[in-house]
Amino acid sequence: MNPSTSTSPETAPETVPSGSPGGGGPLPPVTPEVVAAAVESLTSRLRKKLDAAIEQYAALPVTAGGEGVWIACGEDAVVTLSPGPSGVITDGGQASCSCLLAPRCLHRAAVLSACPIGDALPGGEETASRDSSDAEPALAGSDGAQTAAEPEVSGTPDSAAEGADEATGPTAAQVAAATGLWAAAAAVLSAGVPAAGAVPQAELLRAAHTARLAGLPGAEAAALRVVRGLRAARARHDGHRLADLVSALRELLLTAGRLAGADPDPALAGTVRRNYQPGGSLKVYGVFREPVISATGYGGVVTHVVAEDGRWYSVADVKPGGSARARGAATAPVAIGPAMLNHSQLSRAGLLIVGATVSPDGRLGAGKGVRATPVSGMPWTEGPMAALFARPLAEAAGARLSGHAWSESDTAEQAREPVGCDLVIVGAAGDHVLARAVLPDSGGDVRGHGPLIRLVPASHHPELAHVDNLRRLASRPGLLVRVVGRVEPDRVATLLPLAVGPVPGTEATLRLPPDWQGHADLGYDRLQGAHLPPQDACPPPPDGDEVDPVAGAPLWRVRRLVELAVSGGRRAVAESARNGESYIQLRSAGFQAAADLVTGLTAEADRRSRDVFGRLTDTGPDRYAWAWVAAATHLAATERAMIHASWQPEEAL
Repeated sequence: MNPSTSTSPETAPETVPSGSPGGGGPLPPVTPEVVAAAVESLTSRLRKKLDAAIEQYAALPVTAGGEGVWIACGEDAVVTLSPGPSGVITDGGQASCSCLLAPRCLHRAAVLSACPIGDALPGGEETASRDSSDAEPALAGSDGAQTAAEPEVSGTPDSAAEGADEATGPTAAQVAAATGLWAAAAAVLSAGVPAAGAVPQAELLRAAHTARLAGLPGAEAAALRVVRGLRAARARHDGHRLADLVSALRELLLTAGRLAGADPDPALAGTVRRNYQPGGSLKVYGVFREPVISATGYGGVVTHVVAEDGRWYSVADVKPGGSARARGAATAPVAIGPAMLNHSQLSRAGLLIVGATVSPDGRLGAGKGVRATPVSGMPWTEGPMAALFARPLAEAAGARLSGHAWSESDTAEQAREPVGCDLVIVGAAGDHVLARAVLPDSGGDVRGHGPLIRLVPASHHPELAHVDNLRRLASRPGLLVRVVGRVEPDRVATLLPLAVGPVPGTEATLRLPPDWQGHADLGYDRLQGAHLPPQDACPPPPDGDEVDPVAGAPLWRVRRLVELAVSGGRRAVAESARNGESYIQLRSAGFQAAADLVTGLTAEADRRSRDVFGRLTDTGPDRYAWAWVAAATHLAATERAMIHASWQPEEAL
């Protein structure tokens, strides 16, 4: 059927507005190789018009019908997208255009480039982009990082594994794929965000696809994060952070550069996502619920449970629906066997699971053979939870910060597991709450020398309770509270609190209703004034002089230059050198290596060579890219060391 023909009212297709490029609207996800092939088929004249066409077509309405979705790009140009059963465009034949130049037309390439990027699963099965389908928080692998509950399989597929050996390093195919990734990423870095349009992105997507075929899923995932970051930056999405794009590009360049040099480190290949595996019999206890609201319209809940041996698992229920579904899922039934529990009950009860299936990131499956029986919950003062709070906070935070500072995926994997601690509230400070950690051996003395902790809302969404609950806690200085939260790896001594409970053995703590069974989920349960002790029951709060060693150090000069290189390109870095930018403050503060690296970066940015006739020639982006990687990696490692030190008790500093 021709999309332009009329239809009866009963079969009239539904028309909805299109999403922005990469924004995950009604347009289906497309695999990288399909987008790359469409752009590569264009003539040089059409490629110059591609960015403008993407912006134009992304604003057009999308018509949903039985054959997929249609976009009318012109009077005689209707692009039809017909994804397969997975909902992802995996073949060029699933995208067609009615114009005379199809399939090598601007309309088809622009619409495909406006679609979100889909990911490939092992075995050729495709999934929707992780920006939307895996819309769970970081501990559940939402950013594409691998989060392992048990050892993962190697990132090298069987077809590419022949000849690969940990002792000899990457195969010839992997070295060639990494070389292509390096070249594409270095070109993007030199161009900067303004010039990194659809054509450079397509080259990066082609290189990412080649890396996947060669068995380099880690490099492929980093490349896809860079493309998504570039799209968000160019579209000026509200949720875009330049620091995230810098991290992704740093990881991609460093990984690809090392693999291109035949670095034998087997971790560089990365790991592939794996299906649920048998987990035997498990007895788990609910700890808290975490609401999920993604920017792409997905919502739901993740209930976190802990086993008797202290290992963390999760039960997820995330589907399309946004904030409304996140609220409703708080009491939705748990889909694990005939357990007859909802998520609110599970967060305060337990499950005895027979025939459990577990994903590498700890998600519990709900297969046909899984049987679950409700059991009584475990209070936070017993078993694995008691051990969680007995562990010194500095030690627990240090373990969460032990990942490679240059690797965004490794950092997310390490920081995903919650930590537990007892805190005494100091008061509010800007957008966060200050609290002092109560040392396990201080006998409850709130005037101990625990580190100053910043409590930041895990979500600022107005329909969730995180912000209001932190305000309530900040209103009672001296309050003792038991916190389960997640370490924020990019901020000094910062926790994202997810649940709170009373500290045993004191009156200056929370007084929660009996049906809450000893804890409040900060995303759902709303604390009231009656849940707080009287002010005269709380001891005077400890000192809370906030000092941020990272913000106070002159490293901001390095950070500004590293980010300028990404946002403005090589020319912007060279201009900063010509403007007389000085790094004397870095040297006087003892950051000699940082000063040397940024000086070398600006010198490489402004380097120009001449041929035998005195004409300027292009030196290529390689030396400049390596100079940027060195400066960016040194900055990340230095800031990570300072953040790690901020978790230490004051008496240890």
